Amino acid sequence: MGSHRQHQRDQQQEPSPSGPRRRSLLGFGVTAGVLGAGGYAAARYGSTGSGTASALEHFPTPGSGNGAGGETPEGPSVENPRLIGDGSTADTGPQPGQPEARALDPGERPPQFVVVSWDGAASLDDGLFDRFRGLAGELGAGMTFFLTGLYLLPEAKKDRYLPPRNAPGASDVGYLDDGHIRETLRQLRASWLEGHEIGTHFNGHFCGGTGSVEHWDQADWHSEIEQAHAFVSQWRTNTGFDDLEPLPFDYRKELVGGRTPCLLGQQNLLPVAAELGWRYDASSPGGLQQWPARTDSGIWDFPLQSVPFPGHGFEVLTMDYSMLANQSGGDTDGDPAQYATWQGQATGAFLAGFERAYGTNRAPLFLGNHFEQWNGGIYMDAVEDALREMATYDDVRFVSFRQLCDWLEAQRPQVLDNLTSLGVGQAPPNGWGRVVTG
Repeated sequence: MGSHRQHQRDQQQEPSPSGPRRRSLLGFGVTAGVLGAGGYAAARYGSTGSGTASALEHFPTPGSGNGAGGETPEGPSVENPRLIGDGSTADTGPQPGQPEARALDPGERPPQFVVVSWDGAASLDDGLFDRFRGLAGELGAGMTFFLTGLYLLPEAKKDRYLPPRNAPGASDVGYLDDGHIRETLRQLRASWLEGHEIGTHFNGHFCGGTGSVEHWDQADWHSEIEQAHAFVSQWRTNTGFDDLEPLPFDYRKELVGGRTPCLLGQQNLLPVAAELGWRYDASSPGGLQQWPARTDSGIWDFPLQSVPFPGHGFEVLTMDYSMLANQSGGDTDGDPAQYATWQGQATGAFLAGFERAYGTNRAPLFLGNHFEQWNGGIYMDAVEDALREMATYDDVRFVSFRQLCDWLEAQRPQVLDNLTSLGVGQAPPNGWGRVVTG
């Protein structure tokens, strides 16, 4: 992520004074292994006090109904994949474990959605990919991995990457060794089969100088996206690996959204994304806790959001890097004596944003992070602690961006208009019946 120091939001309203109703994790009815859906597990789709449990129905377990792995005998499936191209990817039928979206009933309060996404999505030696897949499986959820395409290209083949406005093979995030490429491929395959979304963080992660994505035009974005497709769809050719199973999806169909490096370049990306049929973009350089709307290009805008930042007089974006920048000035090895304080502030920021939305307008909460060990790994612990706490509240749904698109597009247009009219920290003045209309 780029350095985005946060500015104060003077107009933000205070959270609702009425406290949220909680329940224990034991009340969720979580089944072990239910859709290891993402580091952002859903606070169970069990019974709730307000009757909104079925607004996004339960994640089925892999192998159950709802098109789990394409189980129709005559169609492709995980057991009988239809290989694509060089066999790097395959059609295995509908993705397992996708919840069914339905329109809210008149007067029904929306669920509290939480979307957690990971920029880069490389599997290194830190165990973080496994850790958050495991947390997702424990809680039962969906999440989004924004894959950096170069993480599937060996450095020995780096000249195959022709980055716009940069030298061939250039990369500001480097390349993975063969062992880490292998493990990343295994993690991506397992993640998709568990119901998670594989989006894109593009390739070279250029944030500075004349070659920055900030300066790219539409042709540049077309080239970058086409190359991201190629790195995912031709990893077998590029690596020579012949002992790994294919990624179980057609990436040209799977890829429906992404987040740009450093939240730069969205303006010229959006028309390209719309042309390619993408459903959303998560590259906005900062938004408020309100219901999302479509951009002029017709795709959903899912920004990182400003939330209260404990110990500070301003708000912070819902991303690990933003907290790092405001705590240790961007130094990833800051003062260890401050780690406990900083972790508490990070956890508190995630929860303050959650509670503000939960008790008022129910705007989806967007959390963006990286698999990292900055400042002793405090931000990873903060994310996990916050998610576990969120999961104790009724009516919470941890979903991927794609799944949130499904839910939004299932709603009546007037209801969406009414939801977007609610300000930050604003509960419906006359109850949900005036917002969720028939």
